[in-house]
Amino acid sequence: MKLSTADVDYVAKLARLDVTDAEKEKFTAQLNDILGYIDKLNELDTTGVAPMTHAIAVTNAFREDRVVESLGTQAAVANAPDPRGEFFRVPKVIE
Repeated sequence: MKLSTADVDYVAKLARLDVTDAEKEKFTAQLNDILGYIDKLNELDTTGVAPMTHAIAVTNAFREDRVVESLGTQAAVANAPDPRGEFFRVPKVIE
């Protein structure tokens, strides 16, 4: 499946992107290279290969949920550069 610059222009219009003619040519070539590579991959015999969602085995890396004591206000602001009481003091961002 070969893409044309008109296809790239259509997709750019849908995405509300302003692309120059040079960029259209560049993106058309890049997308055609990608589609050519996918066609090459489709030539492989994958019978007997189980589908997978990741290239490596992924297991749940999260810890078990358990109730623990919170950090506490004093410990939370202990390393703050400029705390004010039990609050973090930050620079003003609104004028």
